[in-house]
Amino acid sequence: MAEAVSPSFTAFRGQQRLISGSLAEVALTVMKASKDAEAEPIVIFDDANGRPIDLNLRGTERDVVARLPQPPLNLEASADLSATEPRARGRPKLGVVAREVTLLPRHWEWLAQQRGGASVALRRLVDEARRASGDRDRSRAARDAAYHFMSAMAGDLPGFEEASRALFADDRRRFAGLIAGWPGDIRDHIVKLAFGDRAAG
Repeated sequence: MAEAVSPSFTAFRGQQRLISGSLAEVALTVMKASKDAEAEPIVIFDDANGRPIDLNLRGTERDVVARLPQPPLNLEASADLSATEPRARGRPKLGVVAREVTLLPRHWEWLAQQRGGASVALRRLVDEARRASGDRDRSRAARDAAYHFMSAMAGDLPGFEEASRALFADDRRRFAGLIAGWPGDIRDHIVKLAFGDRAAG
């Protein structure tokens, strides 16, 4: 099973990256930096989707952290919650939860002939589909996140439209050339969101 990746957030003060890290780390750093009345506006981005987020940074550090949105429940916690639901079918403690699936008769007939029965066959099919499309889905999500960040931070910069087209065409060489003249922190963060820590090119 792949190791879960902790949510990451990044704050920009003007065109400069202020901090990247957990939501609490970013929120507290932004809280302190915001006390400088003459500083440029600070925007916090969710690195998972590249979109800006709003946080209530009033009060003490403890107040700020207490108000932060909580991450989604993990599989084990979700399974524990499912214990309050009817337990006639499924194995909630193992993360197996019974839900309705609607199929045509020919699908049920095929599933009934599979080794292990319908449930085992369906789980195997889903796992195979996830493996087959996993890289493609992750690449698409990364490009979407990079585009959302680009739109917010670089929408007025020269070459934005051409760079957007190159990004979605996965033309890394052209993309890198088009954003080469953009402010360094913005450019580097776009590349990180779109391609991980690998340079575009």
